[in-house]
Formats: sequence, C-alpha cells, structure tokens
Amino acid sequence: MAQVNLNDQLDQLQAARNLVLSDAALYPQVVQGILPIIGVSSALELRRWGSDFLAETFANPALPSTQKEQLATTVLPTLQELLDHDAEDMTVVQNVIQIAASLYTFVFRHVIRHQQEKTIWEQMTAIKHNILGRMDSAPHPVRVCCIKFVQRVVHTQTPGPIADPRRPEKNETSIAIVPRTHAILVIPNLEAEASGLLDRLLTVLQENSDDAILVNATLNCLAVMLRTRSTIANKILETILNFNPIKTLNGPLTPTMRVKVKSMERTARAVLINVLKRNPNHPKAGKMQQYMERLAQSCTEALDDTSRKRGPPAEPTDGLDNVKRAKLGVETPPLIKIPPLPPGPTSYAQLYTLTEDAGLSTFDVKQLPPDLIVKIAVAVLGRVDSNSLQQATEGIRARYQGLVAQQAKQTQVPAEEEDDDYEPEYQPADVPVQEAEDTMPTIFGLEPELGPFKLPKPPPMTEDEAGEVGRAAAERVFEMMVATPFKPAVKGPGTQSDRKGFARLAGGSFDTKEAWITMLVRMATRAPASLEGAAGKIENADGRPTIATHIRELLYRHILEDFRSRINIGITWLNEEWYNDRLQMQNASSSRSKENENLTVPLHYDSWVLRLLGGILPYLDARDNKVLIRFLSEVPEITSPILGHVQTLARDPERVTLCVQTLHYLVMLRPPARELCLDTLEEIYNTHEEARPAAGKVLTRWRPHVIQAQKAQEAPQPSINNTNGVQTAT
Repeated sequence: MAQVNLNDQLDQLQAARNLVLSDAALYPQVVQGILPIIGVSSALELRRWGSDFLAETFANPALPSTQKEQLATTVLPTLQELLDHDAEDMTVVQNVIQIAASLYTFVFRHVIRHQQEKTIWEQMTAIKHNILGRMDSAPHPVRVCCIKFVQRVVHTQTPGPIADPRRPEKNETSIAIVPRTHAILVIPNLEAEASGLLDRLLTVLQENSDDAILVNATLNCLAVMLRTRSTIANKILETILNFNPIKTLNGPLTPTMRVKVKSMERTARAVLINVLKRNPNHPKAGKMQQYMERLAQSCTEALDDTSRKRGPPAEPTDGLDNVKRAKLGVETPPLIKIPPLPPGPTSYAQLYTLTEDAGLSTFDVKQLPPDLIVKIAVAVLGRVDSNSLQQATEGIRARYQGLVAQQAKQTQVPAEEEDDDYEPEYQPADVPVQEAEDTMPTIFGLEPELGPFKLPKPPPMTEDEAGEVGRAAAERVFEMMVATPFKPAVKGPGTQSDRKGFARLAGGSFDTKEAWITMLVRMATRAPASLEGAAGKIENADGRPTIATHIRELLYRHILEDFRSRINIGITWLNEEWYNDRLQMQNASSSRSKENENLTVPLHYDSWVLRLLGGILPYLDARDNKVLIRFLSEVPEITSPILGHVQTLARDPERVTLCVQTLHYLVMLRPPARELCLDTLEEIYNTHEEARPAAGKVLTRWRPHVIQAQKAQEAPQPSINNTNGVQTAT
C-alpha cells in the first residue's frame, strides 16, 4: 500500500514538473509546495526526485534571476539537512552540490543587498564547508560536482568587470560590487579564500595527475574563469601551459592510459583554442600556439604506433646467420673447437686454455719481461678476429658455468649434517698479503671466498691544493649562476618566496637565479667565517686569495660589468656580509676571555661596500639617481666613509643634483643616518658653490641655522669714513 502511495506521489510530482516547464511563472508555488515532502525523513525516491527538480529549477534560463534569488534563501535549510545526513544517497548529494553551485551567486547578491541576513550567509557557509570536505575523498561523480562548486565560488569571490558603477544591480555578481564597509562580507577574507580555493583547484594540473576525469573537469571549469576573470587569468594560463599529460605515463602504456592521455590532451588543446578564438591578439598567443604544437607532437610520438617506422629486423650480432650466408654466398666463419676439461679438480690455467698443443700449454710466460708481454698482447689483440674472440669467450663462459653447477651439487649436504658441522668465517683481512698469496689454492673447486675490497685512502691534500680545488668549485658555481636565466619563483603557501630574510634557504630550488646567488654569497660569507676568524688572514700560504676572497672578487667584477641591472646582486651580497660581521662580532665578544682579550675577527662589510661604491660612482650620470638611491637605501648600514664617497659627486657640476637628491632621500627615509647625511650636506653647502641652491633647500628645513649663518656672512659690513666722520656702508 505504501508503494502504491509512493508511485502516486511521484506521478503527481511529475505532473507538477510538466506544468512548470510549460509556464515558468508557477515555479515559486511548486517549489514551496514540494520542499516539505523532499526532506531527510522522506523516501529515497522522493529525495532523488526533489533534488533533481531543484537542480533543474535553478539551471532553467526561463526563470528570472530575481525569482531565483528569492527561492535560493528558501531552499537553503533543506539543502543543509540533506548534506548533513551521513547516510545520504550519492545521487542526492550530486544534485544538492549542483544546486549549491547554481544558487551561490544569488545568495551572495542577496546578502550584499540585505546586510542583516546573517543567518542566510551562515547557512551558505556551512554548506560550502560540507562540500569542500567531500572534495578529496568522495567518489568521482561527487568530486566533479565539487569542482564545479569551487569554480563558482572562486568566480564569485574574485573581482569582475564593472560595466556601470552607478548601477551595481546590472553588473556581474563578483566581489567588486561588495561595499567596503559591509557588515557580513569582509573583502580581504573573501579574496584570501578564493585564492586558496584556486590553488587547490590548480593542484590537479600542477601535480600532473593521471586521473583524466578530474583533470578534464578542472580544465573545463578553468575555461570560464580564463574568459571572465582577468585578475587570475595569467595564473591559470601559466598552469595550463606547464601541464603535460605525457608525464602521467608512469607505468606501461595500456589502452586505458592511452585513452586517458588523449582525452586530457584534447581538453587542454580545446581550452586554449577557445581562448585564441575569442582573443586572437592575446599577449601569450604565440606561447599557446607553441604549446599546442609541442603537445600534439609529444602525444603522437608517445601514443600513435601507426606513425612510427617499422623497427629493424632481429639479426644476429655477427651480421648474418648460416641460412642467409648459404643463400647469399657469404663465407661461413670457421668454428673454434673447444676441448673438454680434464676430469678431476680444475686449475685456472686449465680453465682458460683452449689449445691442445702440449708445447704452448706448458710454456711459462713468467720467463718473458712484462713490457715485452704487453707489446705482444697489444699486437695480437689488434689482429684477432672478433668472431673468433667471441666464440672463445662463450666457450670459457660455458666451462665456468658447468664447473659452478658441478661444485654446487657436490657441496649439497643433508640438513642434519649442516647443524653438526661448524666452519669458522674466513677473515681475509687478518691474513698478511704474502701469506695469502702462498696459501691461495690453485684448484678451482677449492677457491676460497674473497673478502671485501677497499680502495686505499688518498693522500691528504696540502693547503695550496685544497685552495686550488675550492677556487675551481667556486668558479663552477659562479658559472651556473651566470648561465641561469632570471625566473621569479611562483608564490604559494609554503614556497621559497614565503621564507624571506636571512633565514631563507639557499638551496630550496636550483632553477632560479636567486637561489644560485644566495648560495654563492653564503659560500663567501657564512661558510668560512670561523676559519677566517681563527686564521686572521684573507690569503693562503702561497699568497693566493682564500676561497671566500676569490668568490668576493668574482662577485665584484660581475656586478661592475653591468651594475645597473645587477645592483640587486650587490645589495644581497652586502646584506649578507653585514649580517655575518655582526654574528662574528657577537660570537667573539661572548668567547673572549682574560687569556685572549685581544681576540679579533675579520670584518668585510666596510671594505667591500666602499670598494663597490667606488667602482660604481665614476660611471654614474645624472639619470642614475634611482640606481644610487636604491643602493644606499637598501645596504644595511650607512657610514661616514660611504657618505664621503658620495660627496665626491658634488665636484662634478653635472652630478651635483644626483648627489643632493640621494642625500635628501636618506635624510627623509633613513633616520639612523640622518645626522651623518645632514653633516655631509652642510659640508657640501659650505664647500661647493654650485651645490648651494639644491643643498640649501634641504638645509632650510632641517638645519636653518646653517643658511642663516651663511647669509649673515655674505651680508655687507658697515664702515666709517674717517675724513668726514660719517658712517657709510661699503
């Protein structure tokens, strides 16, 4: 009876569906009527029908967006109940996730307009978290729906185009229409969540997953954001261009893997073709075209067996077998006769003897000098027929394998006898060399087991040799740094770019120039710090520079070759030098004792910053203010000698403005060095008359008394005319 009632209910619901399909204006009434009968307590068939109907409702373009927005707030409690039900059917879960993906934008716009609707946004957030929790562990049909939902969330919480700022209701639903002072929607949190979900979506492509279903679903969802979200389009496009379906071939090429790779390749190519059709003048059009051609060629080479040439026929190593030789009239090489081994124990001489001539067998080769034996052996080997040599080698191998098999049969004993017999381990290391040679048996069957072979330790290197090897290694690392093109690292959670400062890893990745620079700089600063502190010198015994000094010289020359583009290398280097100097000073002060009160450590920052600055200043012109200002603003410490070098620019009338602008910048934005810079400006003002107009503007604000004193000194002094007794001004 219950089954009959259920069938009647399904027939009535189907009639209601046909009714709303003919007239979309009836959707609100039908949706309100079916919500009570498709809840968690309803039959499974009703829940399946209801979730499928709601998914169809919010995807129907005939229903206006305003009515969808009103219905979205109504169906949220029912959707949350269906998702929170642990034993829910997979079909129902699929439909509910599709409904959530369709109404997310409508709920988002509704909350923007009604800031007091906090409960609705909390329900949508709970549904979102439930769906994201299923994304990695659910079956494939549910995971595909989760990917679509994540795409809709990222699309909504990413800034979109604003067609008319005066009519926000007419613009596309995105985070761009959210007011800055919204009570519920916090823009930074929404942007951060969208960025994290986008990274989670792109992980499938970045890891070169072999799951074609998830990869194709992700690519199809990314195509929409490539077209409508310019802020994240470059990131998505770079990820697609780095995706290679061929890398998913980890095992044998089965028909299933062949279909998967072809499917992923065609989907990636279709996405890029769609982008090029909509924007033929795309900045990365050439790169996308090259990627598609390269991808098609790789798949053809890896998968298409019909395009390959037929492999060479299986031929014997000597070129022809006996049958072909007979047909082609080729002479068959003579076969070497391999005599059988004599019975009994076999020596090494008998094993390798293939001749039956008694005279040759009994000849003692030790009677000949070694150099003559070497000459004879080289001459004979040069004239030996390769076929004959191969036959002889195969004959000796067959002899050896037969002897090993025979020895294995003779050494087999019953298990009971093995327990009673005891044989101590052979320790060849305890036997002297001469004794081992004397006791070595000549019988093959009684050959002892050899011990481990160890190469002798190399002789210790002198200080000069170690320095030479170290300098060569440093030069090779420097060549790698120069040859590596600059490529900014992709920023992401837990990547190298997040670990900034002196604590960053030098060897995090060797595909960027920054990593090689960091490693090379630390080879010069941190690695030999304690050694230099103990030695107190920067040269070896032979007068050549140490490894660290050699690296510093390489860096110095490399920066001066093109200091405008390589100034960042110099800044990185000098920061490491300053940091290392401070560490060494701190360690020296903590370890200084009464017995060694004069303990000092070599400091490198002051000398190298002055040397590098001295090499750069002669080549600066009036347009290089950004280079000099950046250098002086990013080096860790400004000292009087540094400002003394900068002051020399005031001697050149064409570079006076460059000098004053640099000092003015340091006065404003480097308070610790402000007084030193003002002293330098005051000295320039008093010394160089060409610099007074520019320097006077700075000193007027920071040290007006200097300007007043100069004006008072230049003012005319009164004098007295002694003849007439009248005071006049001269």
